[in-house]
Amino acid sequence: MATAAATSASEAEAEPKAGPTAEGEEDDVKTARMRRKVLSRAVATATYKAVGPGWDQPEEGVSESDGDEEYAMASSAESSPGEYEWEYDEEEEKNQLEIERLEEQLSINVYDYNCHVDLIRLLRLEGELTKVRMARQKMSEIFPLTEELWLEWLHDEISMALDGLDREHVYDLFEKAVKDYICPNIWLEYGQYSVGGIGQKGGLEKVRSVFERALSSVGLHMTKGLAIWEAYREFESAIVEAARLEKVHSLFRRQLAIPLYDMEATFAEYEEWSEDPIPESVIQNYNKALQQLERYKPYEEALLQAEAPRLAEYQAYIDFEMKIGDPARVQLIFERALVENCLVPDLWIRYSQFLDRQLKVKDLVLSVHNRAVRNCPWTVALWSRYLLAMERHGVDHQVISDSSKELEELRSAFTRALEYLKQEVEERFNESGDPSCMIMQNWARIEARLCNNMQKARELWDSIMTKGNAKYANMWLEYYNLERAHGDTQHCRKALHRAVQCTSDYPEHVCEVLLTMERTEGTLEDWDIAVQKTETRLARVNEQRIKAAEKEAAFAQQEEEKAEQRKRARAEKKALKKKKKTRGADKRKAEEDDEKEWGDDEEEQPSKRRKVENSTPPAGEAQDLEAETGLFGKSAPVDVDPPSKQKERAAALKRDMPKVPHDSSKDSITVFVSNLPYSLGEPDVKLRPLFEACGEVAEIRPIFSNRGDFRGYCYVEFKEEKSALQALQLDRKTVEGRPMFVSPCVDKSKNPDFKVFRYSTALEKHKLFVSGLPFSCTKEELEEICKAHGTVKDIRLVTNRAGKPKGLAYVEYENESQASQAVLKMDGMTIKENVIKVAISNPPQRKVPEKPEARKAPGGAMVPRQIYGARGKGRTQLSLLPRALQRPSVTVAQAENGPAPQPAVTTSAATEAPKMSNADFAKLLLRK
Repeated sequence: MATAAATSASEAEAEPKAGPTAEGEEDDVKTARMRRKVLSRAVATATYKAVGPGWDQPEEGVSESDGDEEYAMASSAESSPGEYEWEYDEEEEKNQLEIERLEEQLSINVYDYNCHVDLIRLLRLEGELTKVRMARQKMSEIFPLTEELWLEWLHDEISMALDGLDREHVYDLFEKAVKDYICPNIWLEYGQYSVGGIGQKGGLEKVRSVFERALSSVGLHMTKGLAIWEAYREFESAIVEAARLEKVHSLFRRQLAIPLYDMEATFAEYEEWSEDPIPESVIQNYNKALQQLERYKPYEEALLQAEAPRLAEYQAYIDFEMKIGDPARVQLIFERALVENCLVPDLWIRYSQFLDRQLKVKDLVLSVHNRAVRNCPWTVALWSRYLLAMERHGVDHQVISDSSKELEELRSAFTRALEYLKQEVEERFNESGDPSCMIMQNWARIEARLCNNMQKARELWDSIMTKGNAKYANMWLEYYNLERAHGDTQHCRKALHRAVQCTSDYPEHVCEVLLTMERTEGTLEDWDIAVQKTETRLARVNEQRIKAAEKEAAFAQQEEEKAEQRKRARAEKKALKKKKKTRGADKRKAEEDDEKEWGDDEEEQPSKRRKVENSTPPAGEAQDLEAETGLFGKSAPVDVDPPSKQKERAAALKRDMPKVPHDSSKDSITVFVSNLPYSLGEPDVKLRPLFEACGEVAEIRPIFSNRGDFRGYCYVEFKEEKSALQALQLDRKTVEGRPMFVSPCVDKSKNPDFKVFRYSTALEKHKLFVSGLPFSCTKEELEEICKAHGTVKDIRLVTNRAGKPKGLAYVEYENESQASQAVLKMDGMTIKENVIKVAISNPPQRKVPEKPEARKAPGGAMVPRQIYGARGKGRTQLSLLPRALQRPSVTVAQAENGPAPQPAVTTSAATEAPKMSNADFAKLLLRK
């Protein structure tokens, strides 16, 4: 590979030199620069063709007829210094300006990742080999490099390697590259490059060492590990020695015992290559690996079908490997996931936690922790875990003292960390990377405990308090505990006095600590001062809390007044509409109606009676109403009981209804079952087998109406309390196509606020709310869609009381990250021509139903419940009682705008003849 690259480079170098000398008045410097640029581009192109992916190996030498554009540009540029030269100079000048800008930007902010990448690209394009090497070195010290950046760097260095020292430099680069991420392509390049040095001293051992390490690192990779095995096997097969045949046999047998893609072809190749029959043990291991491959295939196929970064798919794969428990495979799948999700701190934390608890290999654990903080340096948890790991594995360090060099390095590290948080996090992202100042707290503890430098510790705590933490009691108590352990009483007293004045969340706690300290260690004068300060502070706090409560109450009252104003406005609007309808009525027609009502009373009574006959009074009152309206005798007086008697009669009917006895002392062993189908025949017989599965049933008491109809609910009493608790699990179980509600039996008179709601109404970040589902979508269909984005723990389709779907569902995932990925992937998805909406489950606050006492009529008077029913009078509700049977209603209050509406015709006006004077009779006679 290196030979072909060198040959191409030499020919490319010879070709420009053969070109004619440029004519004109251009200077030698510009000509030399242009030749160097063209040459470097030709070398880069030839190198990429020699070792880059997707290119065929070039033949030795490149002819002028099939050369690429770089050679054509080289010959044309040297033959005629025309327009190409000027365009080239313009492009070079533009690139140089951009390079200077990027270098200046990096001098200001060395952590700009994209700026590093752009600078390397431009320097490589311009052929600045020394500068591009330095830029790559600087970037690799700060950031881990991706597979593409490493391969590009390695290809460039391989093309320029001429002697043994250059080869050792390339080896060092490969060693750095394989430590950043696990990349099969880099290992393959490493193995192939090491083969080129087999002629050197120890070359054979070097090649085998590289390939063995590659197999340990990526040999288990199901889709890309095959290339490493084949390259290693081909290398061993090329060594013509009889002793090496056993090495090839060993490689075949090791490979066939591992589940890899295209295993069948490898087995067939081994059968063809081996002169002896394959041992039975090898065949058994091969069959076992095939079975394992079938178990792994769904996860590998999910990765192949998904798009990067495929976090949910990798997490599902990790969970599967963790259950199996093979440490090498668990480590590999973590490494594969981190290649595409290197900026996810939770993944690094989970990986390092697995290594800390399971493998506990020092070099491996510390390497992963180091890579974690290089990829996510903004995460405090990763740094703290790294420090704990170093301490756990006994990393060498000396006891810290004031004059030690290590102490200065530690202080410098703390200072750099704080500057990084301020410049890179707070200024760029407008949020604090360490809101609780944990880094400064740890620094202060080290200064106080290990350095005996309380002055420095106090300065650090002053800085902590000035960052907005002075209002929190727990921060002051942390400082107080530090002073108690390493300071003196005077500074403890000073800290608590400041805490009493500044704390706003729990001032009572700080005051109590101050009084306790003065009681045990202070003088009587100190005690009096502390009592005075704490009483003054608590009195001020109580005043502030009272003012805040009053302000809140005033705000609530304003809201109530606004609501009342809105109600009043709606009532006025209704009154105006009603007034407009009656305003155009003909007065003469009204007078004729009055005469008809006065004079034709006897003729209207039969029609009114017919209306009464056609009406259907409620059950239980039919006979009384028939007797009162004269259905059994035309001359029967028409009369209706007043509302008080109607209420008494309804209460008597309620008392006469058959009641189901229930002993409230047995609530603990009884459940209340509701929402059952009304058509359920013999409920006790049909429900008994269902509840006997929970325990021995003492009695099932269904509720029936006074006409013997099942009312859809019942009581189920058990022998033991644990059976009743187990029966609650039957809630929402379908009975004859309707979900059955099972709830604890609680006396509402003793517990009026008791409510049973099975599901959480708070924010649940691991649960999704899905809306817009087609009604025909089943739970299994939805689960099949959702499990592609993570591990689904539960799915609940929301139905109405009749068990019919409402197009809503709740999907519970194993963790928050899976739910977040599912929201991104599923929101807006189309299912059976329905576009669904997906969001994190956060139900709105439930509205408290208005109490019955709060229901009032628009005019302000209370509306009797028995007149309008449980829900009040509806907008379209009509009175089925004839006017002749209606009682006088309460006088309607006068409207605010305009005269009071005319009262309706009362019962007395319709049934009793009014008292008429002589003048009235005279008017009647005159009208005739």
